[in-house]
Amino acid sequence: MQAARFMVTADHPDGVYRVGQTVRWSVNWAGEGMAPEKVDYVVKKGGLTEQSKGSATLTNGVGVVEARFERPGALLLVLQGSRSRGGAVAAPERVMLSAKRPANFDAFWATKVKELEGVPANPRLERGISGKAGVLYSKITMDNIRGTKIQGHTAQPAGKTKLPALLIVQWAGVYGLPKNWVTDRAADGWLALNIEAHDLPIDQPPAFYEEQSRGPLNNYPAIGNDSPETSYFLRMYLSCYRAAQYLTEHPDWDGKTLVVMGGSQGGLQALVTAGFHPKITAALASVPAGCDMLGPDVGRSPGWPQWVNNTGNKDKNKVREASRYFDVANFTSRIKCPVLIGCGLIDETCPPEGIIAATNQIQSRKELILLPVAGHQNENGSQAAYEKRCWSAWLPALREGKPIPR
Repeated sequence: MQAARFMVTADHPDGVYRVGQTVRWSVNWAGEGMAPEKVDYVVKKGGLTEQSKGSATLTNGVGVVEARFERPGALLLVLQGSRSRGGAVAAPERVMLSAKRPANFDAFWATKVKELEGVPANPRLERGISGKAGVLYSKITMDNIRGTKIQGHTAQPAGKTKLPALLIVQWAGVYGLPKNWVTDRAADGWLALNIEAHDLPIDQPPAFYEEQSRGPLNNYPAIGNDSPETSYFLRMYLSCYRAAQYLTEHPDWDGKTLVVMGGSQGGLQALVTAGFHPKITAALASVPAGCDMLGPDVGRSPGWPQWVNNTGNKDKNKVREASRYFDVANFTSRIKCPVLIGCGLIDETCPPEGIIAATNQIQSRKELILLPVAGHQNENGSQAAYEKRCWSAWLPALREGKPIPR
């Protein structure tokens, strides 16, 4: 049976309110055939804790749901039997973390970086055909901790030096890396490097990645997630660090601009890299994952990969403790460069409240773009405001070494 379809809009177009204000969501039937007479709903604080529920009466396919903000944070309207959602947030600047970082957080990561530095990077380049005039292209492999590899590809404008560098990191899943993801950026003037999140070749047939996803990498976020020493994300985070370091040592880098960017799991990696590699000069993160893993402690839904909900048969307390060392929110206060973040107010994969809490830890210049009708995907242009700022304002300015326009 096909889910019912509604258009849901808040009475504040930007989705932002004050504590004590009431949000009024307009619910408009957008499905085929006759509109139902009512729709059942639930309003959740932080995307997790039920605040209210009921039925909205529809007149000529139009109804209203109201909810009052009792505290700083996000509200999510869920229309039952429908994929349609409504979002809003109150006092976003006052949304705080659910827990403090571990006392030995910095010491732990200093030790891990030292472990990485004890393994020579040993970069190996395999020159390939770029498919673009004036662009050089290569596949790249580097060594990582504990016998693992970093695999990716790199491209740059031919015959040019003193180039700004761009590190591109990947969203969740198991898949290859199309060549144009770096060659397009090189054609724009970047020294570009794009790395796999996994220790896998980048250019195999789709069946290869499907087999990996069903087999050894099935539910990969849960691999080793009951210890900081064994978490699958340990080598992933250090891959990002090493990739950034490689760019800083590239003979054609301009020595000034080193940008990291990604969405979802890539947004997670972008913010983490900006938080612990000292030469990152800007980070661009769309709907970043991994923010505020202990959110359920304060009634909010944690972002993917939801460590505390992905324990299997493991000791829940150990998984919970391990999550704190990989929580993006514990890296963001370490960021010293400008940051652009996009946040969807109806995103249930990477819910807004945790992203906002993580953003509030950043002390450098930051631009948080709240996307009032956006979920985790850019459906119907719902993330257009972030995309425009990223591609039309931030990246061109950073590439040219100019101030980012306000």
